[in-house]
Amino acid sequence: MRVPDGRDARDTGDAWDPGDARDTGDAWDAWDAWDARDARGSYDGEAGLPEELRALGRALDPPGAAGSESMVERVLEQILAERLPVPAPEPPRAAERLRTVRQWTRTRWRSLTAALCGLLAVLALTPPVRASVLDWFDFGGVEVRYDPSAVPSSGAEVPGCGRSLSMAQAERRAGFEPLVPRALGVPDAVAVTDEPQGRFLVTLCWHEQGRVIRLDEFAAGLDITFTKAAREQPEWLELGKNTSDNGMADPALWFPRPHVLRFWLVGADGEQYTRKERTAGPTLLWTHDMGGEDVTLRLEGVASKARAVEIAKSLDEPERTSSR
Repeated sequence: MRVPDGRDARDTGDAWDPGDARDTGDAWDAWDAWDARDARGSYDGEAGLPEELRALGRALDPPGAAGSESMVERVLEQILAERLPVPAPEPPRAAERLRTVRQWTRTRWRSLTAALCGLLAVLALTPPVRASVLDWFDFGGVEVRYDPSAVPSSGAEVPGCGRSLSMAQAERRAGFEPLVPRALGVPDAVAVTDEPQGRFLVTLCWHEQGRVIRLDEFAAGLDITFTKAAREQPEWLELGKNTSDNGMADPALWFPRPHVLRFWLVGADGEQYTRKERTAGPTLLWTHDMGGEDVTLRLEGVASKARAVEIAKSLDEPERTSSR
C-alpha cells in the first residue's frame, strides 16, 4: 500500500494542509515511516494496518487532543464495526422441512377430500339414484318433504269436519280465535282436534258445488303438525307487503298437484297418537300474524291458484261469526 507523499501535498496545498503537524514535526515523521517501510517491503498487509492508521491519526490530531480518541480511530472503529459478519438465517432443519411438507400435504388433502365429496354428491343426485334422496324444510310447523317416491292415490276427496262445534266453543278449546276468510264467509262446520304436546288443530269446512273446501289452522311452532311429501317442489308465492326473514312479503307455498299428507290422529281413548297419511289435493300453505303469534293455515279443495290466493288475502283480521 502506498500512502500519498505528504511533501507533495504541502507543496501543492490541494490534498492536505500540514497546519499544526508542521509545528510539531510528528506528521512528517509518520509519513517518512510509511515511505521507509514501503521501500523496505516490510509492510505486512492488513495485520498491521489498524495500528499504523491509529498512529497516523494521533500524529495528525491538533495539539491539546492527547489522550482523546482521534478522528482516524473513530473512523477506523466504524469501519471495523461495519466489517463484522451479519448473522445469516440458518437454513431450516430437516425436521422443520418435514413438518412444512406434512402441513402442506394435510391442507391439500382436505381440499382434495372436499372436491371428491362434492363430486360424489353430484353423482348421487343423478337419476336413478336421485329418487332415493329426500329434501325437506319446515314451514310454520309443516314439514315439506321432496320425495319422488311418494305416489298419491287417485280419486281422493277432501275430508269434511265431522261433528261441528260453535265458533265460541272452538275458540275456548283451541285457545285462539278461529280465522275466517271473508271470501268464503261463515263456515258450514267447525271442528277442533287434539294434537301432541297439548296443541289443537282447528278445521273450518265449506261445501261448494258438491265438494269440500277445508281450512286447517294451528299455532305455528317448532313441533311438526303436518308432513307433506310431494314429487315436485312447491311454488313460492307472496301474499302481502310484510317482508319475512327470507326476503319475501308474506310468503306462501302452493302445491298444484296431489301429494301425500301425513298427520297425527288421536285414538279413541284420547291419549294414543298415531301417524296417518292420505292423499291431499291442490293446497295453499301460509301463516298469519295474530298479535305477535303466528297461526299456520292450510287451504285444501280449491284447484285454482288465483282463487286460493284471493281467499288467503281476504283474511285480514280475525272476524267473529255467529255460531251455527
